[in-house]
Amino acid sequence: MTVDSSPITDHPARAAGKASQAAVRARDKEAWLDLFAADGIVEDPIGPSGFDPEGVGHRGRDAISAFWDKAIAATESIEFLFGDSFACGSEVAFTGIIRSTVGGHLIDAEGVFTYRVDTAGKIAALRAYWEVDRAMATARKAG
Repeated sequence: MTVDSSPITDHPARAAGKASQAAVRARDKEAWLDLFAADGIVEDPIGPSGFDPEGVGHRGRDAISAFWDKAIAATESIEFLFGDSFACGSEVAFTGIIRSTVGGHLIDAEGVFTYRVDTAGKIAALRAYWEVDRAMATARKAG
């Protein structure tokens, strides 16, 4: 698999998605939060999960900040191993794997990861299509 090498500036949604990924890799919570519209939503994964028991998503800065604390801050690192991306309208879909290191173990969430931006280029919606059980089945010791 090759890593998506499309230019960061070729489409507003792709640029916002890549900026989001860069902020997560850098562990920069404030930079990540600043990418979102005031009423932005994160659904990662979509539907009920340990991160979102009711499956309604995390809407607004405070809820998205709490998602970071629960889902991202708990990891040692996160890598985005995306093979391609497809931009249409105000959205982009990345395909591939998000690899998280948690407690010395690697976990691969394979799926489709979408970003929709508003007219200002802020992320209005980040939605992640991946299956928790499939990701957990990939858990293995890092190193």
